[in-house]
Amino acid sequence: MPTEESRKQFVEYIMLQVYDDQYVDRAEEKKILEMGIKKGFSVEEGLAILRQVADDKGFAIEREAENRAKEILGQFAANDGVVDKKEFEDALALFKSASKGKLPEPELKKRLKKMMLDNGWKAKEGGLFGTKWFSAI
Repeated sequence: MPTEESRKQFVEYIMLQVYDDQYVDRAEEKKILEMGIKKGFSVEEGLAILRQVADDKGFAIEREAENRAKEILGQFAANDGVVDKKEFEDALALFKSASKGKLPEPELKKRLKKMMLDNGWKAKEGGLFGTKWFSAI
């Protein structure tokens, strides 16, 4: 059972990891959780503390930003299995906001496209005056 002192040290370690960019990517998240395990926390406890610190201090966690973007794409695709350009751009704006602008837009678009392909969601492209916006990513 971790002590209050080990919890404080863990929180300080989290703060040190995000000191420079206020952003926790997947590699940093894994490193933070490994330290939490060394301090006696379970993975779930470590994640809970990380999320709490992120909420309190206003920094972004990559995995959380991706999950939000995936949820919104899922909602857009729920009715007909198709995501149009406007919906994709809305999800992109949410993803960019949730990641605090730490990732470049082309990278965000690639990740959203991969989410759509992995989940079998189609993109609405073309039409009379449409473009191949999804294929261009």
